[in-house]
Amino acid sequence: MKQRNWRLPDGVDELLPPRARSLELVRRAVLDLFHGWGFDYVEPPLIEYLDALLVAGGADLDLQTLKVVDQRSGRMLGVRADMTSQAARIDAHRIDHDGVTRLCYAGTVVYANPLAFAESRVPVKAGAEIFGSDSLAADEEVVALMVEVLRTAGVQKPLLVLGHMGIYHALTADLELNPHDAQALFEAVQSKSENDIADLLNGDASADLLVSLPRLMGSIEIVEEARATLASAPVKVQQSIDALQDLGERVQKRCPEVALRFDLAELAGYGYHNGPVFAAFHGDHGRALARGGRYDGIGAAFGRGRPATGFDVNLKQLLDVDVDDVPGVWAPWAEGQASVGLMRRVAELREAGYRVVCALSADQQRPPSCDAALQLEDGQWVLFEKDDDRGS
Repeated sequence: MKQRNWRLPDGVDELLPPRARSLELVRRAVLDLFHGWGFDYVEPPLIEYLDALLVAGGADLDLQTLKVVDQRSGRMLGVRADMTSQAARIDAHRIDHDGVTRLCYAGTVVYANPLAFAESRVPVKAGAEIFGSDSLAADEEVVALMVEVLRTAGVQKPLLVLGHMGIYHALTADLELNPHDAQALFEAVQSKSENDIADLLNGDASADLLVSLPRLMGSIEIVEEARATLASAPVKVQQSIDALQDLGERVQKRCPEVALRFDLAELAGYGYHNGPVFAAFHGDHGRALARGGRYDGIGAAFGRGRPATGFDVNLKQLLDVDVDDVPGVWAPWAEGQASVGLMRRVAELREAGYRVVCALSADQQRPPSCDAALQLEDGQWVLFEKDDDRGS
């Protein structure tokens, strides 16, 4: 019988050289960027009590959360599928500060099921959240930071899609739907299925307005079309459209390099967003690299509901954009006084930022990852490139 214990579960991946190091370099660069923008790093636990992890989300977050029984307390534990609620808990309960708080994080989350075919169930997410400000300036800063993160990873001209959850919430506020149909309606709008929206509402007065949402997408001109199409909607819809236009103009001025689009059916996942939402895409990829939005008040479940906005980015997806690794230097086997000089030279190169691999025996061959090598000439260890015969 063949051994199969080396296999990983479906959808669970691992990174090997050089991509594993590339991921760590991206992570460090993103966290340094967050630090430079004034965000304080936190590291929430991988597991928490289930009720704390699900306090901000809907049924979809519940379905994505792996659950186990805590043998110490008998209570249900969850493996985090999202870190936003953890940041909200930290702001509400662990940080004694009434002003604006900026928090950031980076770590692995676990999905019970992949979000799309061939996607990892263990993405590495980095995110930034602002608590305590209800102004569009906070949303603008979060979007600008998200764009800068992508630029750092090599995405110079991302496609940015803006929406506003207030429009959907205002249009559905008076609908008397059971939880199953409410979730189905959310998913129908999210997937832009006009037929499913109409079938679920079955002639309700809000049906025509909601069916129109998937068609209201495009450049800045779509905002005026949305105002006309939704003119009969509750006043909160028009207020949300105004806020969406304002945010779009702010972002376009601050980040002129982005391609800006508006989408009134852009509904952020997990159901806790209640204001502007946004997603960033690479021009050559069909999936979102980063998502975020406003989620005011979800910290109330932890004792302090505050305005909040933020985003997260899947760092593994950024590796598909630009993977780079530092070439290595080969240090051959040496003995006696030559070895002393070699180790001194190796230390100098490592101090200067080189990656140096040392031979462990006289017959060990230079690995393919080393594009340069040290060669002993006239008592000195000289660095030669791989193409130079003397460094072979």
